[in-house]
Amino acid sequence: MPGSNFITASASTAWGYRTYTPLHAAALRAFLALVPGHGHPVATSIMRAVNQGAVDEAFRLIDESHAQLSDDRRTLQAVERGLRGLGPTAASHPDTAAGPDGTFIGPLAKKLGIRPATLRTWERAGLVRPRRDPRTGYRVYDEADVRDARLAHQLRRGGYLLEQIAPLIAQVRTAGGLEPLEAALGDWHGRLSARGRAMLTGAAELEAYLRERGFRDGVSADNG
Repeated sequence: MPGSNFITASASTAWGYRTYTPLHAAALRAFLALVPGHGHPVATSIMRAVNQGAVDEAFRLIDESHAQLSDDRRTLQAVERGLRGLGPTAASHPDTAAGPDGTFIGPLAKKLGIRPATLRTWERAGLVRPRRDPRTGYRVYDEADVRDARLAHQLRRGGYLLEQIAPLIAQVRTAGGLEPLEAALGDWHGRLSARGRAMLTGAAELEAYLRERGFRDGVSADNG
């Protein structure tokens, strides 16, 4: 693995064969342990910084990964708060469910207790995407549009801004509805937990590698 940057350079024998020491093995273990939690590029940068004696830079990169994980957890929590108490449109709110041909802006606004202008504002923000009737040009909201409008209404009542609501509704659309998204949230939780645990494993192997290099209390043995 010469030139990989995540292990130190190895010596060569008189016949050109490279020789690897326990230090190289420790570097490889540390790198492989860092990848699941931090990703290949960041793990490479961490090991490169350590091997160049820039341990503080390695710690900074690790801190950034932890901050990103924390941000991802907050995003997940925001999605869960937004979806709390919401269920399938027709089953939970038959009064706002769309008919087979959809519903128009006036009746939908009335059922939600908002003005038609509010629905038009939500449309401009990307929260709802009604189609247009080819004959009249009127907006027609199908079942998915009603679901999105209901979700937007709930989130606005909870104090969310339009720019905060848009990505949450995009998550619902991508998942194919509320129920698939709720199932996906469990997988999301699992992935975040796995990343957090992988970071712990990576930290343990990196600490072992630092000790192998003689790094103690902020000073590397290489630097005296």
